[in-house]
Amino acid sequence: MSAYLDAVAQLEQTVKGQGAGWNAISAEYALRMQLQNRFKTGLDIAQHTANVMRADMAAYDADSSQYTQSLGCWHGFIGQQKLISIKKHFGGTKRKYLYLSGWMIAALRSDFGPLPDQSMHEKTAVPALIEELYTFLKQADARELGGLFRELDAARAADQQGKVAELLAKIDNFESHVVPIIADIDAGFGNEEATYLLAKKMIEAGACAIQIENQVSDEKQCGHQDGKVTVPHADFLAKINAVRYAFLELGIENGIIVARTDSLGAGLTKQIAVTKTPGDLGDKYNSFLDGDYIQSADDIQNGDVVVKANGKLLKPKRLASGLFQFKAGSGVDRVVLDCITSLQNGADLLWIETEKPHIGQIAEMVNRIREAVPNAKLVYNNSPSFNWTLNFRQQVFDAWQAEGKDVAGYDRAKLMAVEYDGTELGLEADKRIRTFQADAAREAGIFHHLITLPTYHTAALSTDNLAKEYFGAAGMLGYVEGVQRKEIRQGIACVKHQNMSGSDMGDDHKEYFSGDAALKAAGKDNTMNQF
Repeated sequence: MSAYLDAVAQLEQTVKGQGAGWNAISAEYALRMQLQNRFKTGLDIAQHTANVMRADMAAYDADSSQYTQSLGCWHGFIGQQKLISIKKHFGGTKRKYLYLSGWMIAALRSDFGPLPDQSMHEKTAVPALIEELYTFLKQADARELGGLFRELDAARAADQQGKVAELLAKIDNFESHVVPIIADIDAGFGNEEATYLLAKKMIEAGACAIQIENQVSDEKQCGHQDGKVTVPHADFLAKINAVRYAFLELGIENGIIVARTDSLGAGLTKQIAVTKTPGDLGDKYNSFLDGDYIQSADDIQNGDVVVKANGKLLKPKRLASGLFQFKAGSGVDRVVLDCITSLQNGADLLWIETEKPHIGQIAEMVNRIREAVPNAKLVYNNSPSFNWTLNFRQQVFDAWQAEGKDVAGYDRAKLMAVEYDGTELGLEADKRIRTFQADAAREAGIFHHLITLPTYHTAALSTDNLAKEYFGAAGMLGYVEGVQRKEIRQGIACVKHQNMSGSDMGDDHKEYFSGDAALKAAGKDNTMNQF
Protein backbone atom coordinates (compact mmCIF):
# COMPACT_ATOMS: atom_id res chain seq x y z
CA MET A 1 0.00 0.00 0.00
CA SER A 2 1.21 3.52 -0.72
CA ALA A 3 2.20 5.95 2.01
CA TYR A 4 -0.70 8.13 0.89
CA LEU A 5 -3.26 5.36 1.41
CA ASP A 6 -1.69 4.40 4.74
CA ALA A 7 -2.04 7.99 5.92
CA VAL A 8 -5.66 8.12 4.76
CA ALA A 9 -6.41 4.97 6.75
CA GLN A 10 -4.81 6.41 9.89
CA LEU A 11 -6.67 9.69 9.62
CA GLU A 12 -9.90 7.81 9.01
CA GLN A 13 -9.62 6.36 12.49
CA THR A 14 -9.36 9.87 13.93
CA VAL A 15 -12.42 11.05 12.00
CA LYS A 16 -14.52 8.01 12.97
CA GLY A 17 -13.48 8.44 16.59
CA GLN A 18 -15.30 11.78 16.73
CA GLY A 19 -18.71 10.21 16.16
CA ALA A 20 -21.64 11.33 14.03
CA GLY A 21 -20.73 15.02 14.30
CA TRP A 22 -17.85 14.43 11.85
CA ASN A 23 -19.78 12.34 9.33
CA ALA A 24 -19.41 15.04 6.67
CA ILE A 25 -15.61 15.06 7.05
CA SER A 26 -13.58 13.01 4.54
CA ALA A 27 -10.31 11.69 5.92
CA GLU A 28 -8.86 11.63 2.39
CA TYR A 29 -9.78 15.25 1.73
CA ALA A 30 -8.30 16.26 5.08
CA LEU A 31 -5.06 14.43 4.26
CA ARG A 32 -4.89 16.15 0.90
CA MET A 33 -5.07 19.52 2.62
CA GLN A 34 -2.33 18.45 5.03
CA LEU A 35 -0.06 17.37 2.17
CA GLN A 36 -0.73 20.63 0.35
CA ASN A 37 0.46 22.54 3.42
CA ARG A 38 3.28 20.42 4.80
CA PHE A 39 5.21 23.41 6.20
CA LYS A 40 3.10 24.90 8.96
CA THR A 41 5.50 27.67 10.02
CA GLY A 42 8.47 29.59 8.72
CA LEU A 43 10.66 27.76 11.23
CA ASP A 44 9.59 24.45 9.67
CA ILE A 45 10.82 25.83 6.35
CA ALA A 46 14.06 27.17 7.84
CA GLN A 47 14.88 23.79 9.39
CA HIS A 48 14.01 21.82 6.26
CA THR A 49 16.01 24.08 3.96
CA ALA A 50 18.99 24.26 6.35
CA ASN A 51 19.13 20.45 6.23
CA VAL A 52 19.02 20.58 2.43
CA MET A 53 21.75 23.19 2.21
CA ARG A 54 24.05 21.44 4.70
CA ALA A 55 23.73 18.21 2.72
CA ASP A 56 24.58 20.10 -0.47
CA MET A 57 27.64 21.67 1.20
CA ALA A 58 28.89 18.22 2.19
CA ALA A 59 28.27 16.92 -1.35
CA TYR A 60 30.29 19.81 -2.79
CA ASP A 61 33.18 19.11 -0.41
CA ALA A 62 33.30 15.59 -1.82
CA ASP A 63 32.81 16.61 -5.46
CA SER A 64 33.15 20.19 -6.71
CA SER A 65 30.89 19.46 -9.69
CA GLN A 66 28.01 19.38 -7.20
CA TYR A 67 27.82 23.16 -6.92
CA THR A 68 24.54 24.99 -6.34
CA GLN A 69 22.85 27.91 -8.11
CA SER A 70 20.17 30.53 -7.61
CA LEU A 71 18.52 33.53 -9.20
CA GLY A 72 17.42 36.63 -7.32
CA CYS A 73 13.64 37.12 -7.21
CA TRP A 74 11.88 40.32 -6.16
CA HIS A 75 8.32 38.97 -5.89
CA GLY A 76 6.73 35.74 -4.73
CA PHE A 77 5.22 35.09 -8.15
CA ILE A 78 8.62 35.36 -9.84
CA GLY A 79 10.14 32.90 -7.35
CA GLN A 80 7.21 30.54 -7.82
CA GLN A 81 7.42 30.57 -11.62
CA LYS A 82 11.16 29.98 -11.42
CA LEU A 83 10.73 26.82 -9.33
CA ILE A 84 7.83 25.57 -11.46
CA SER A 85 10.06 26.02 -14.53
CA ILE A 86 12.97 24.23 -12.86
CA LYS A 87 10.81 21.23 -11.98
CA LYS A 88 9.38 21.15 -15.52
CA HIS A 89 12.75 21.30 -17.29
CA PHE A 90 14.98 19.37 -14.87
CA GLY A 91 12.56 17.04 -13.10
CA GLY A 92 13.42 18.31 -9.62
CA THR A 93 14.86 21.15 -7.57
CA LYS A 94 18.12 19.60 -6.37
CA ARG A 95 20.89 22.19 -5.85
CA LYS A 96 18.64 25.00 -7.11
CA TYR A 97 17.92 27.81 -4.62
CA LEU A 98 16.47 31.31 -4.43
CA TYR A 99 18.44 34.45 -3.68
CA LEU A 100 16.89 37.42 -1.89
CA SER A 101 18.65 40.58 -2.98
CA GLY A 102 18.82 43.68 -0.82
CA TRP A 103 19.42 45.63 -4.03
CA MET A 104 16.09 44.53 -5.47
CA ILE A 105 14.20 45.17 -2.23
CA ALA A 106 15.57 48.71 -2.25
CA ALA A 107 14.82 49.23 -5.94
CA LEU A 108 11.40 47.55 -6.09
CA ARG A 109 9.85 46.87 -2.69
CA SER A 110 10.28 50.00 -0.58
CA ASP A 111 7.35 52.22 0.42
CA PHE A 112 9.63 55.16 -0.38
CA GLY A 113 9.73 54.09 -4.01
CA PRO A 114 12.85 53.06 -5.92
CA LEU A 115 15.96 53.53 -3.80
CA PRO A 116 19.70 52.91 -4.28
CA ASP A 117 21.27 49.95 -2.54
CA GLN A 118 22.31 51.85 0.59
CA SER A 119 20.18 50.24 3.35
CA MET A 120 17.66 53.07 3.23
CA HIS A 121 14.65 50.80 2.67
CA GLU A 122 12.51 49.50 5.52
CA LYS A 123 14.19 46.59 7.24
CA THR A 124 10.77 44.94 7.64
CA ALA A 125 10.64 44.58 3.84
CA VAL A 126 13.33 41.89 4.05
CA PRO A 127 11.47 39.28 6.17
CA ALA A 128 8.24 40.29 4.40
CA LEU A 129 9.68 39.24 1.04
CA ILE A 130 11.01 35.97 2.49
CA GLU A 131 7.52 35.18 3.78
CA GLU A 132 5.97 36.17 0.45
CA LEU A 133 8.35 33.97 -1.53
CA TYR A 134 7.58 30.95 0.62
CA THR A 135 3.84 31.64 0.49
CA PHE A 136 4.02 31.41 -3.30
CA LEU A 137 6.27 28.33 -3.22
CA LYS A 138 3.86 26.58 -0.85
CA GLN A 139 1.02 27.51 -3.19
CA ALA A 140 2.98 25.91 -6.05
CA ASP A 141 3.07 22.70 -3.99
CA ALA A 142 -0.66 22.90 -3.33
CA ARG A 143 -1.46 23.56 -6.98
CA GLU A 144 0.63 20.67 -8.34
CA LEU A 145 -0.66 18.23 -5.75
CA GLY A 146 -4.22 19.40 -6.39
CA GLY A 147 -3.77 18.49 -10.03
CA LEU A 148 -2.50 15.03 -9.05
CA PHE A 149 -5.47 14.53 -6.71
CA ARG A 150 -7.97 15.46 -9.45
CA GLU A 151 -6.21 13.07 -11.85
CA LEU A 152 -6.39 10.35 -9.19
CA ASP A 153 -10.13 10.83 -8.77
CA ALA A 154 -10.64 10.68 -12.54
CA ALA A 155 -8.54 7.50 -12.86
CA ARG A 156 -10.50 5.86 -10.06
CA ALA A 157 -13.80 6.83 -11.69
CA ALA A 158 -12.61 5.30 -14.98
CA ASP A 159 -11.30 2.20 -13.14
CA GLN A 160 -7.80 2.73 -14.61
CA GLN A 161 -5.85 0.82 -11.96
CA GLY A 162 -2.47 1.22 -13.63
CA LYS A 163 -2.97 4.98 -13.79
CA VAL A 164 -4.10 5.00 -10.16
CA ALA A 165 -0.89 3.23 -9.08
CA GLU A 166 1.21 5.65 -11.15
CA LEU A 167 -0.46 8.70 -9.57
CA LEU A 168 -0.15 7.32 -6.05
CA ALA A 169 3.60 6.87 -6.64
CA LYS A 170 3.86 10.50 -7.83
CA ILE A 171 2.02 11.69 -4.72
CA ASP A 172 4.20 9.58 -2.42
CA ASN A 173 7.38 10.88 -4.05
CA PHE A 174 6.32 14.49 -4.49
CA GLU A 175 9.20 16.99 -4.33
CA SER A 176 8.41 20.35 -2.80
CA HIS A 177 9.03 23.67 -4.52
CA VAL A 178 10.23 24.95 -1.13
CA VAL A 179 14.01 25.38 -1.49
CA PRO A 180 16.69 27.27 0.45
CA ILE A 181 16.78 31.05 0.25
CA ILE A 182 20.07 32.87 0.79
CA ALA A 183 18.83 36.15 2.24
CA ASP A 184 20.66 39.48 2.23
CA ILE A 185 20.69 41.33 5.56
CA ASP A 186 23.03 44.01 4.15
CA ALA A 187 25.33 45.25 6.94
CA GLY A 188 22.76 44.43 9.63
CA PHE A 189 20.71 47.64 9.58
CA GLY A 190 22.29 49.04 12.73
CA ASN A 191 24.28 47.72 15.68
CA GLU A 192 24.58 44.08 16.67
CA GLU A 193 21.27 44.14 18.59
CA ALA A 194 19.49 45.49 15.51
CA THR A 195 21.14 42.75 13.45
CA TYR A 196 19.96 40.07 15.88
CA LEU A 197 16.36 41.35 15.88
CA LEU A 198 16.16 41.47 12.09
CA ALA A 199 17.86 38.07 11.73
CA LYS A 200 15.20 36.57 14.00
CA LYS A 201 12.41 37.92 11.81
CA MET A 202 14.13 36.59 8.71
CA ILE A 203 14.55 33.12 10.22
CA GLU A 204 10.97 33.08 11.47
CA ALA A 205 9.90 33.87 7.91
CA GLY A 206 11.84 30.82 6.66
CA ALA A 207 15.43 31.92 5.95
CA CYS A 208 18.02 29.19 6.55
CA ALA A 209 20.98 31.20 5.22
CA ILE A 210 21.73 34.83 6.04
CA GLN A 211 24.35 36.84 4.18
CA ILE A 212 25.96 39.77 6.02
CA GLU A 213 28.65 42.17 4.82
CA ASN A 214 31.51 43.99 6.54
CA GLN A 215 30.55 47.51 5.53
CA VAL A 216 29.58 50.26 7.96
CA SER A 217 25.82 49.98 8.36
CA ASP A 218 25.02 53.68 7.99
CA GLU A 219 27.49 54.13 5.12
CA LYS A 220 26.52 50.99 3.20
CA GLN A 221 26.96 51.05 -0.57
CA CYS A 222 26.17 48.56 -3.31
CA GLY A 223 29.10 46.17 -3.69
CA HIS A 224 29.62 47.38 -7.25
CA GLN A 225 29.74 51.08 -6.46
CA ASP A 226 32.46 53.32 -5.10
CA GLY A 227 32.68 54.76 -1.59
CA LYS A 228 32.52 51.52 0.39
CA VAL A 229 33.61 51.76 4.03
CA THR A 230 34.50 48.67 6.06
CA VAL A 231 34.49 48.06 9.82
CA PRO A 232 37.15 46.48 12.05
CA HIS A 233 36.86 42.73 12.44
CA ALA A 234 35.61 42.87 16.03
CA ASP A 235 32.54 44.85 14.92
CA PHE A 236 31.78 42.42 12.11
CA LEU A 237 32.28 39.34 14.29
CA ALA A 238 29.83 40.75 16.84
CA LYS A 239 27.19 40.77 14.10
CA ILE A 240 28.06 37.22 13.03
CA ASN A 241 27.59 36.22 16.67
CA ALA A 242 24.24 38.04 16.73
CA VAL A 243 23.00 36.06 13.72
CA ARG A 244 24.21 32.77 15.23
CA TYR A 245 22.42 33.52 18.49
CA ALA A 246 19.23 34.23 16.52
CA PHE A 247 19.48 30.84 14.80
CA LEU A 248 20.12 29.06 18.09
CA GLU A 249 17.34 30.84 19.96
CA LEU A 250 14.86 29.70 17.32
CA GLY A 251 16.17 26.13 17.31
CA ILE A 252 17.80 26.17 13.85
CA GLU A 253 21.14 24.88 15.07
CA ASN A 254 22.49 24.24 11.58
CA GLY A 255 21.54 27.64 10.13
CA ILE A 256 24.06 29.03 7.65
CA ILE A 257 25.91 32.35 7.87
CA VAL A 258 27.48 33.79 4.72
CA ALA A 259 30.19 36.35 5.57
CA ARG A 260 30.68 38.83 2.77
CA THR A 261 33.77 40.99 2.44
CA ASP A 262 33.79 44.16 0.36
CA SER A 263 37.43 44.88 1.15
CA LEU A 264 38.65 44.29 -2.39
CA GLY A 265 36.89 47.43 -3.58
CA ALA A 266 36.68 49.30 -0.26
CA GLY A 267 39.52 51.72 0.35
CA LEU A 268 38.11 53.39 3.46
CA THR A 269 37.39 52.69 7.12
CA LYS A 270 35.36 54.74 9.54
CA GLN A 271 37.33 53.85 12.61
CA ILE A 272 40.70 52.65 13.82
CA ALA A 273 40.50 49.21 15.36
CA VAL A 274 41.01 48.64 19.08
CA THR A 275 44.29 46.81 19.67
CA LYS A 276 45.87 45.61 22.91
CA THR A 277 48.96 43.72 21.82
CA PRO A 278 51.16 43.79 18.72
CA GLY A 279 49.93 41.33 16.10
CA ASP A 280 46.39 40.98 17.42
CA LEU A 281 43.41 41.31 15.07
CA GLY A 282 43.00 45.02 15.66
CA ASP A 283 46.69 45.61 15.03
CA LYS A 284 46.50 43.65 11.78
CA TYR A 285 43.55 45.78 10.63
CA ASN A 286 45.38 48.99 11.48
CA SER A 287 48.51 47.80 9.67
CA PHE A 288 46.70 48.40 6.38
CA LEU A 289 46.08 52.08 7.13
CA ASP A 290 47.74 54.53 4.80
CA GLY A 291 49.70 57.28 6.49
CA ASP A 292 53.06 58.62 7.54
CA TYR A 293 55.37 57.53 10.31
CA ILE A 294 56.31 60.43 12.55
CA GLN A 295 59.19 61.12 14.89
CA SER A 296 57.77 63.59 17.39
CA ALA A 297 54.78 65.65 18.45
CA ASP A 298 56.03 68.39 16.15
CA ASP A 299 54.78 66.28 13.23
CA ILE A 300 51.21 66.32 14.55
CA GLN A 301 48.73 68.98 13.45
CA ASN A 302 45.51 70.00 15.19
CA GLY A 303 42.99 67.18 14.96
CA ASP A 304 45.47 64.54 13.76
CA VAL A 305 45.18 60.97 15.04
CA VAL A 306 48.26 58.90 15.82
CA VAL A 307 48.46 55.13 16.43
CA LYS A 308 51.32 52.84 17.31
CA ALA A 309 51.86 50.31 14.55
CA ASN A 310 54.83 48.07 13.77
CA GLY A 311 56.58 49.57 16.80
CA LYS A 312 56.41 53.08 15.37
CA LEU A 313 54.06 56.06 15.47
CA LEU A 314 51.77 56.22 12.46
CA LYS A 315 49.68 59.22 11.50
CA PRO A 316 46.88 57.73 9.34
CA LYS A 317 45.63 59.76 6.41
CA ARG A 318 42.26 61.22 7.31
CA LEU A 319 39.92 62.56 4.65
CA ALA A 320 37.69 65.62 4.92
CA SER A 321 34.80 63.21 5.57
CA GLY A 322 36.56 61.98 8.72
CA LEU A 323 37.19 58.57 7.14
CA PHE A 324 40.59 56.88 7.11
CA GLN A 325 42.23 55.52 3.98
CA PHE A 326 43.80 52.10 3.41
CA LYS A 327 47.07 51.61 1.57
CA ALA A 328 46.69 51.28 -2.17
CA GLY A 329 47.00 47.68 -3.34
CA SER A 330 46.13 46.19 0.07
CA GLY A 331 42.70 44.91 -0.98
CA VAL A 332 43.61 41.27 -1.62
CA ASP A 333 45.48 40.93 1.67
CA ARG A 334 42.56 42.47 3.54
CA VAL A 335 40.11 40.11 1.81
CA VAL A 336 42.17 37.07 2.82
CA LEU A 337 42.39 38.24 6.44
CA ASP A 338 38.65 39.01 6.48
CA CYS A 339 37.73 35.57 5.16
CA ILE A 340 40.01 33.57 7.43
CA THR A 341 38.85 35.57 10.44
CA SER A 342 35.16 35.09 9.60
CA LEU A 343 35.47 31.33 9.06
CA GLN A 344 37.46 30.94 12.28
CA ASN A 345 34.77 32.84 14.18
CA GLY A 346 31.49 31.23 13.24
CA ALA A 347 30.76 31.91 9.57
CA ASP A 348 30.00 28.95 7.30
CA LEU A 349 30.46 30.36 3.82
CA LEU A 350 32.26 33.30 2.25
CA TRP A 351 31.25 35.94 -0.27
CA ILE A 352 34.02 37.92 -1.93
CA GLU A 353 32.67 40.85 -3.92
CA THR A 354 34.92 41.36 -6.94
CA GLU A 355 35.02 43.93 -9.72
CA LYS A 356 35.08 41.38 -12.54
CA PRO A 357 34.32 37.67 -13.10
CA HIS A 358 37.88 36.33 -13.30
CA ILE A 359 38.51 32.77 -12.11
CA GLY A 360 42.23 33.34 -11.66
CA GLN A 361 41.67 36.35 -9.41
CA ILE A 362 39.13 34.48 -7.25
CA ALA A 363 41.28 31.34 -7.06
CA GLU A 364 44.32 33.32 -5.95
CA MET A 365 42.44 34.55 -2.88
CA VAL A 366 40.69 31.27 -2.16
CA ASN A 367 43.93 29.29 -2.29
CA ARG A 368 45.46 31.59 0.33
CA ILE A 369 42.35 31.29 2.51
CA ARG A 370 42.43 27.49 2.23
CA GLU A 371 45.94 27.41 3.64
CA ALA A 372 44.30 28.31 6.96
CA VAL A 373 40.81 26.84 6.41
CA PRO A 374 41.03 23.92 3.94
CA ASN A 375 37.30 23.52 3.33
CA ALA A 376 36.61 27.23 2.71
CA LYS A 377 33.74 27.67 0.24
CA LEU A 378 32.33 30.67 -1.56
CA VAL A 379 28.99 32.09 -2.51
CA TYR A 380 29.74 34.12 -5.64
CA ASN A 381 27.79 36.90 -7.29
CA ASN A 382 27.59 36.34 -11.05
CA SER A 383 26.61 39.98 -11.15
CA PRO A 384 24.67 41.83 -13.87
CA SER A 385 26.93 44.75 -12.93
CA PHE A 386 29.69 42.99 -14.89
CA ASN A 387 29.78 43.39 -18.65
CA TRP A 388 30.26 39.66 -19.17
CA THR A 389 30.70 39.87 -22.92
CA LEU A 390 33.39 42.55 -22.80
CA ASN A 391 35.17 41.07 -19.76
CA PHE A 392 35.54 37.61 -21.24
CA ARG A 393 36.46 38.83 -24.70
CA GLN A 394 39.20 40.93 -23.14
CA GLN A 395 40.34 37.96 -21.04
CA VAL A 396 40.65 35.84 -24.20
CA PHE A 397 42.41 38.70 -26.02
CA ASP A 398 44.94 39.07 -23.19
CA ALA A 399 45.52 35.31 -22.94
CA TRP A 400 46.06 34.97 -26.67
CA GLN A 401 48.37 37.97 -26.74
CA ALA A 402 50.43 36.49 -23.89
CA GLU A 403 50.65 33.21 -25.81
CA GLY A 404 51.97 35.07 -28.87
CA LYS A 405 48.84 34.50 -30.94
CA ASP A 406 48.03 37.12 -33.57
CA VAL A 407 45.31 39.46 -32.26
CA ALA A 408 45.87 42.24 -34.77
CA GLY A 409 42.37 41.78 -36.15
CA TYR A 410 40.75 42.76 -32.84
CA ASP A 411 40.41 46.13 -31.12
CA ARG A 412 40.56 45.34 -27.39
CA ALA A 413 38.68 48.49 -26.41
CA LYS A 414 35.79 47.76 -28.80
CA LEU A 415 35.30 44.02 -28.32
CA MET A 416 31.65 44.52 -27.32
CA ALA A 417 30.84 45.30 -30.96
CA VAL A 418 28.40 42.99 -32.79
CA GLU A 419 31.01 42.40 -35.53
CA TYR A 420 32.97 40.21 -33.09
CA ASP A 421 30.02 37.90 -32.25
CA GLY A 422 30.89 35.18 -34.75
CA THR A 423 34.65 35.48 -34.61
CA GLU A 424 36.99 32.89 -33.13
CA LEU A 425 37.62 35.20 -30.18
CA GLY A 426 33.93 35.88 -29.61
CA LEU A 427 33.07 32.18 -29.70
CA GLU A 428 35.90 31.30 -27.32
CA ALA A 429 34.73 33.98 -24.89
CA ASP A 430 31.16 32.64 -25.02
CA LYS A 431 32.46 29.14 -24.32
CA ARG A 432 34.26 30.42 -21.22
CA ILE A 433 31.14 32.25 -20.05
CA ARG A 434 29.10 29.06 -20.51
CA THR A 435 31.52 26.99 -18.41
CA PHE A 436 32.34 29.74 -15.92
CA GLN A 437 30.28 28.29 -13.08
CA ALA A 438 31.59 24.75 -13.42
CA ASP A 439 35.16 25.98 -13.91
CA ALA A 440 35.00 28.35 -10.93
CA ALA A 441 33.41 25.68 -8.74
CA ARG A 442 36.30 23.36 -9.56
CA GLU A 443 39.18 25.84 -9.53
CA ALA A 444 38.12 28.62 -7.16
CA GLY A 445 36.08 27.00 -4.39
CA ILE A 446 32.71 28.41 -5.42
CA PHE A 447 29.96 26.30 -3.84
CA HIS A 448 27.06 28.56 -4.80
CA HIS A 449 26.63 30.66 -7.92
CA LEU A 450 23.92 33.30 -7.87
CA ILE A 451 22.78 36.20 -10.00
CA THR A 452 21.57 38.98 -7.74
CA LEU A 453 19.03 40.80 -9.91
CA PRO A 454 18.39 38.89 -13.13
CA THR A 455 14.59 39.08 -12.88
CA TYR A 456 14.81 42.87 -12.58
CA HIS A 457 16.39 42.85 -16.03
CA THR A 458 14.14 40.17 -17.55
CA ALA A 459 11.04 42.07 -16.43
CA ALA A 460 12.35 45.24 -18.07
CA LEU A 461 13.37 43.45 -21.28
CA SER A 462 10.11 41.52 -21.74
CA THR A 463 8.03 44.62 -20.98
CA ASP A 464 10.00 46.65 -23.51
CA ASN A 465 9.41 44.02 -26.19
CA LEU A 466 5.69 43.79 -25.44
CA ALA A 467 5.19 47.58 -25.33
CA LYS A 468 7.06 48.05 -28.61
CA GLU A 469 4.88 45.52 -30.42
CA TYR A 470 1.46 46.02 -28.79
CA PHE A 471 1.47 49.81 -29.08
CA GLY A 472 3.01 49.62 -32.56
CA ALA A 473 1.89 48.23 -35.87
CA ALA A 474 1.55 44.64 -34.57
CA GLY A 475 -1.24 45.57 -32.17
CA MET A 476 -2.81 42.54 -30.51
CA LEU A 477 -0.49 40.26 -32.50
CA GLY A 478 2.32 41.72 -30.41
CA TYR A 479 0.85 39.98 -27.34
CA VAL A 480 -0.39 36.84 -29.10
CA GLU A 481 2.82 36.11 -31.03
CA GLY A 482 5.27 37.42 -28.45
CA VAL A 483 3.64 36.05 -25.31
CA GLN A 484 0.57 33.80 -25.45
CA ARG A 485 1.55 31.61 -28.37
CA LYS A 486 4.95 31.01 -26.78
CA GLU A 487 3.35 30.25 -23.40
CA ILE A 488 1.13 27.60 -24.96
CA ARG A 489 3.87 25.99 -27.02
CA GLN A 490 6.45 26.07 -24.22
CA GLY A 491 4.01 24.65 -21.70
CA ILE A 492 4.16 27.66 -19.38
CA ALA A 493 1.82 26.80 -16.52
CA CYS A 494 0.49 30.29 -15.94
CA VAL A 495 -1.08 30.44 -19.42
CA LYS A 496 -3.98 29.06 -17.37
CA HIS A 497 -3.80 32.05 -15.08
CA GLN A 498 -7.05 31.25 -13.24
CA ASN A 499 -5.61 27.88 -12.25
CA MET A 500 -2.32 29.50 -11.21
CA SER A 501 -4.10 31.99 -8.99
CA GLY A 502 -5.86 29.18 -7.10
CA SER A 503 -9.25 28.87 -8.78
CA ASP A 504 -9.15 25.07 -9.11
CA MET A 505 -7.96 24.65 -5.54
CA GLY A 506 -10.85 26.82 -4.46
CA ASP A 507 -13.23 24.54 -6.34
CA ASP A 508 -11.71 21.52 -4.61
CA HIS A 509 -12.26 23.08 -1.22
CA LYS A 510 -15.84 24.07 -2.04
CA GLU A 511 -16.53 20.44 -2.89
CA TYR A 512 -14.89 19.30 0.35
CA PHE A 513 -16.97 21.75 2.37
CA SER A 514 -20.32 21.75 0.49
CA GLY A 515 -20.42 18.50 -1.46
CA ASP A 516 -22.79 18.48 -4.46
CA ALA A 517 -24.06 21.94 -3.51
CA ALA A 518 -20.71 23.55 -4.31
CA LEU A 519 -20.82 26.36 -6.87
CA LYS A 520 -17.65 25.84 -8.93
CA ALA A 521 -15.81 28.18 -11.28
CA ALA A 522 -14.34 25.49 -13.55
CA GLY A 523 -17.48 24.65 -15.52
CA LYS A 524 -18.01 24.52 -19.27
CA ASP A 525 -18.21 28.30 -19.57
CA ASN A 526 -14.76 28.87 -18.06
CA THR A 527 -12.67 30.30 -20.90
CA MET A 528 -9.56 28.62 -19.48
CA ASN A 529 -10.88 25.46 -21.13
CA GLN A 530 -9.56 26.90 -24.42
CA PHE A 531 -6.01 26.08 -23.36
